[in-house]
Amino acid sequence: MRIAGALLVAVMALGVRPASADATAFIGATTSPANRQASGFSFGFALLGIVGFEFEYASTTDDPTAAAPALKTTSGNILLQTPTAIFGVQPYFTTGGGFYSETLGARNDSGFAPNTGGGVKISLVGPVRVRVDYRVFGLGSGALVSPSHRIYAGLNLKF
Repeated sequence: MRIAGALLVAVMALGVRPASADATAFIGATTSPANRQASGFSFGFALLGIVGFEFEYASTTDDPTAAAPALKTTSGNILLQTPTAIFGVQPYFTTGGGFYSETLGARNDSGFAPNTGGGVKISLVGPVRVRVDYRVFGLGSGALVSPSHRIYAGLNLKF
């Protein structure tokens, strides 16, 4: 019985991977209903290599001439990703939810915003990577624009 227990502990110890984390600062565009600058940051961590969790904040400027509102989003997401980079590229899929605030002139709407998307983290040098991401946000029924689409590129640091 002691040998079986020792073998079980040894096998489990061989399969344990340390948690990894990363942070991204990004700039991109929210494309609906018109292209506007979006910027933000995210912080995430992976527990099992394949499953990760992330917090993200983003802010998009408005364009009153195109009736395109400013948009701020905060979200918590689950990431499904390859456990390691494949030829320097680590693809991922993400889904989650959070809150949004949409403003155009004196009009303001806010509420819950589910999102889904995906992207890649591309290795550059050491822990430095480029991250390219696409997201679709479902905004509440009072929003001027829903769904809202965003694409960005950012500098990602793995630690």
